[in-house]
Amino acid sequence: MLAVVGTVPEQGFPLVAGKITLRDRSICIQGRTAPVNRGTPALLAAAARAAEALGQEEPFAFLIGDVGRGDGSRELYRYLVEHLRPDDFRTLVFHYLQPIVEWHDKILARIEGAAVRPLLIADAGYMYVAKMSGRSAAYDLFTPDIGELAFLADEIAPHPFYTRGFILHEQDRVPDMIAAIYGRGNAPACMLVKGSRDYFVTRAGIQAVIDGPVTEAMEAIGGTGDTLTGIVAALSASGMPLPEASVVAAKANRLAGAHARATPATQVAEIIDCVPGALLESLEPS
Repeated sequence: MLAVVGTVPEQGFPLVAGKITLRDRSICIQGRTAPVNRGTPALLAAAARAAEALGQEEPFAFLIGDVGRGDGSRELYRYLVEHLRPDDFRTLVFHYLQPIVEWHDKILARIEGAAVRPLLIADAGYMYVAKMSGRSAAYDLFTPDIGELAFLADEIAPHPFYTRGFILHEQDRVPDMIAAIYGRGNAPACMLVKGSRDYFVTRAGIQAVIDGPVTEAMEAIGGTGDTLTGIVAALSASGMPLPEASVVAAKANRLAGAHARATPATQVAEIIDCVPGALLESLEPS
């Protein structure tokens, strides 16, 4: 089973834990709903649509409201330290949470003490805290965009706010940043780097480049990086090896944008609606 840990940008959204369903372009969990526009709800919705296409069960979610103050994140961290059962899940994704090293380390210790360790994916704020803790190598996959890659490559910056000049990145610098990340040893087993070209990367270097189809508007639509993480998470939870899952997910995410005929005005929910068909097309033999 796939589980996703994250926050909803809504003050007062309670801590909930359970399987999600989709209704009217919102995720539904334990009687609460959150619109699918970006962030963790978008990731969950894309994962649910991918799981539907694969004939898998709905993803499980641990969610709470947090509008940037960190109170919700702390409550969710505390809950996970006390209640998370890592061996219930094949894949565990950590997404938007305030990066608090002390809590990260407590959760990681609980995961590493499990009888069966799940595959670990980190995106957004959880990549930051993994890097800040010095424990990136404990993860199986990071899914950064190129700006986040710049933070991971900066050996000095304690937080993305302090990343040096190459936060103003260029696509051509991706190979150098990847080499820097792995050269310092504080890196996950794999990365799926999201951008105008997507890269699947291991410690041995760039293994695959996915650059089509091209839908230029995808770069301007908030949440399309979250959907890519959701798709690769669902594929990995189905048992597909990460190298194959990453390449298929990148193709499917791009195809979903093409099928939606995305423009800068397109909402990410419209792209998520196209995920099942795009994923099945990506799985067809070439």
